[in-house]
Amino acid sequence: MSRPKTRAAARVRRHRRVRKKLLGTTQRPRLAVFRSNKYIYAQVIDDNQGHTLAAASSKESAVGTALNVETAAQVGTLLATRAKEAGITSVVFDRGGYPYHGRVKALADAARAAGLEF
Repeated sequence: MSRPKTRAAARVRRHRRVRKKLLGTTQRPRLAVFRSNKYIYAQVIDDNQGHTLAAASSKESAVGTALNVETAAQVGTLLATRAKEAGITSVVFDRGGYPYHGRVKALADAARAAGLEF
């Protein structure tokens, strides 16, 4: 196996490796995180049906526009409230190939604090 040529390609390889073992079901959907240079996005996905059940991102006006840990925490809280409104209490966390650190960790901790179990 050759090494990936870019950091993005390496992240995609890590994400594919994790996704082999991770599956969001109707009872326990997958909380997927995507982090770009400008925004952070999170979705609760039922992989059996291929539907997004709840979503939140830092692009929304309810969340601050700064790219930092506090904004990621606000996205996590917003996603957890929307998931609870949709009747979801327990999820499987998919970090998307990113290290569990910084903005990804802040989003996960905020979602846990707002009532999601994972």
